[in-house]
Amino acid sequence: MIVNGENAAHGIGITPKEADEILRVGADAITLGNHTYRHREIWPYLEEERRIVRPYNFLPTQPGRGTTIVEAGGVSLGVVNLSGMVHLQAAAPPLVAIDAALKEVSRADLVLVDMHAEVTSEKVALGWYLDGKVTAVVGTHTHVPTADFRVLPGGTAYITDVGMTGARGGVIGMKKEQSIAVMRTHMPMRYEPSEVDPWLMGVLIETDGRRATAITQVLRQSGPAPSA
Repeated sequence: MIVNGENAAHGIGITPKEADEILRVGADAITLGNHTYRHREIWPYLEEERRIVRPYNFLPTQPGRGTTIVEAGGVSLGVVNLSGMVHLQAAAPPLVAIDAALKEVSRADLVLVDMHAEVTSEKVALGWYLDGKVTAVVGTHTHVPTADFRVLPGGTAYITDVGMTGARGGVIGMKKEQSIAVMRTHMPMRYEPSEVDPWLMGVLIETDGRRATAITQVLRQSGPAPSA
């Protein structure tokens, strides 16, 4: 199981505490994104814990690594984390950086790429570029699940965004009143995670060798639906 922990620390970034909790409940690896370095205490953790990765196309001088290989049930999985370029601060184009990243996980039985990007075109282009080269390309960052999950012709499972595990009763997980106020007033405000209508979102990918055979959305509500 791979978990994107980008917003695990009260809605923004991650600390060693949240990372340890995610790994303890069964995650095999954690991917991150543009809020990787928000909490300074995670910097040394990224160097020490090989099961957590930040985008490969960050600067090589920044803490952490962009790939890892984990094993479960006798199968090895290479995990690659990438960042998009548009509105984010990646150091290199993901469609260029990915070639070197794949060499680092070439010995793995399966390969999953987490493309953490703002715009859909960067994710879709990466999916087509990697079709047949990796087992799966899954998009993260926009928090809203997309309906384009499929196995591409070359055998790569793809989805533009897996969604989020968080409150659908907010605005991408944050309290809706705060997001609305910021958009109406153009004044800053400290965001807080919403607790209204929490959902678990993700995908389940089935494989035959390195090729994917199926990808299924997981959209599971936690608790009763909110009242009108």
